[in-house]
Amino acid sequence: MAEQWIQTTKEKFEKGEAIHFAIVHRAQHFFIGGIGLTVDKQNEVAELGYWIGKPYWNQVYCTEAAQAVLRYGFEVLGLNRIQARHFTRNPASGRVMQKIGMKREGHLRQAVKKWGKFEDWEIYGILRGEW
Repeated sequence: MAEQWIQTTKEKFEKGEAIHFAIVHRAQHFFIGGIGLTVDKQNEVAELGYWIGKPYWNQVYCTEAAQAVLRYGFEVLGLNRIQARHFTRNPASGRVMQKIGMKREGHLRQAVKKWGKFEDWEIYGILRGEW
């Protein structure tokens, strides 16, 4: 599944629409998750997204990767804003956003349907000047 995910990112990268990175195990360097930015060049904004294998939750991998991707987005891509969303049933993802300096900006009720159920989202954002 990881290899399939990686293949889907190539076309968007070549168009400048997205950039994705692998999250690897600190000691053994095997793939444990992914993180990236979906970029809106015209508005200088990107959506941060990430996932990590359950055995590696609560081990700081996601927070460290997200900090590095914020730096890349602001310093290399020259973005003005980076935002992210998480399902309300996944508050740990929101804690990652808070740890990297993002501010909660709102609650979107039943914003998406996943696996046959409507889900609420919390939205966070950070501006280059706040970073």
